[in-house]
Amino acid sequence: MQVPLQITFRNVESSPLVQEWIEEQTVRLESFYRPIMGCRVAVELPHRHHRKGAQYHIRIDLTLPGGELVIKHQPHLRTRAALEGKAKTTKNLEVGIPHKNLRQAIDDAFKTAARRLQDYARRQSGRVKTHEPLPVARVKSLFPEQDHGFLVTPDGREIYFHRDSVLNRGFARLKVGTTVSFAEEKGEKGPQASTVRITGKHGTRRAVRAAASAS
Repeated sequence: MQVPLQITFRNVESSPLVQEWIEEQTVRLESFYRPIMGCRVAVELPHRHHRKGAQYHIRIDLTLPGGELVIKHQPHLRTRAALEGKAKTTKNLEVGIPHKNLRQAIDDAFKTAARRLQDYARRQSGRVKTHEPLPVARVKSLFPEQDHGFLVTPDGREIYFHRDSVLNRGFARLKVGTTVSFAEEKGEKGPQASTVRITGKHGTRRAVRAAASAS
């Protein structure tokens, strides 16, 4: 495997078998886009869920030339019911697995990552020399203890962003009012920002005036 891989387990015991699944899926991603510079995978079991029929959250962060992709997988209730319905037929696969349904959550997350990566590769191959600049916003609020914050755009929209979406581990350097550029994507609860990049301590004067007018 050529891609540097970092795996984090939160409220879930680390398992060599689970790590092997993730490594296999990461290798497959290279067939869709080879210049992947890094992959971070977080496997989380929220405290509010019980062990039985748990819904696992899988987050995949892909570092790519010129950008970053963030994929979050949080199964809906319908998905959970379908998985529980398959419990008897998949019993043999669950031997030695720390938690039920984890394999399916990982597979689903990487399927989404593969589609997003294919889209990214197509955009990269179709680029022309004149690029459109990324939209600019300013940081409206920060919640460091919850690893997220909100941006406000010049037209007054609030957009969620996660700590891991800020490039170069820049979340700790953000302050309310910091100007950033970002790529917008559709999240499960509305628009969210990915590839958040600090454009400067105060940003350009034009960008700051435009963002400030939205508040």
